[in-house]
Amino acid sequence: MPRPNQTPERRLEFIPIVAKTFAELGYRRTTTSELAERCGVRENILYRLWPDKRTMFVASIDHVYQLSETTWQGLLVNADDSVSPAKLILNYEATHHGEFGLYRIVFTGLSETDDAEIAEAMKQLYGRFQRFVHRQVKVHQGSSGDVNPLDASMVAWAIIGLGTVANIGRELGLLSDRARRKLVGGIGEALLDER
Repeated sequence: MPRPNQTPERRLEFIPIVAKTFAELGYRRTTTSELAERCGVRENILYRLWPDKRTMFVASIDHVYQLSETTWQGLLVNADDSVSPAKLILNYEATHHGEFGLYRIVFTGLSETDDAEIAEAMKQLYGRFQRFVHRQVKVHQGSSGDVNPLDASMVAWAIIGLGTVANIGRELGLLSDRARRKLVGGIGEALLDER
């Protein structure tokens, strides 16, 4: 009897390690040998799961989104109705945004967009983030009772931009933790509640 295919489980096991390695070393400095060593397996095991380094990197880009969405969905499931989903996520991100350093995968991906597969993965990543945030903004705008003159789609893009700027500030040491919290939380809420 053939053994069951464990590829999906193995990918789930290794992708946090693979993503962390790409976040630390970038795309070009990361080797499959380094990835295998950190995963505690031989390179051929990784090649059974992903055909090449580019595919491992693209999977890491997807991991960044999946981790964010899972975290946010967990917040929303356990939330009460006193705070809108958009504000709940902003409050969480004001404290926790970028703390795992996985934003470096996004920055690296942006520098590799001359590769069509990576460019497509980046488009998908930003599109998914925008759609998720947009849904939360629309719920917030609908529940507030006041008319927000700002388009929910543009507010979602602006909030994503705030997160990006906060990560740049973290990476370059330009913004303190307090300043990043104010940027993401305070300015984000101002965008949500613009009248």
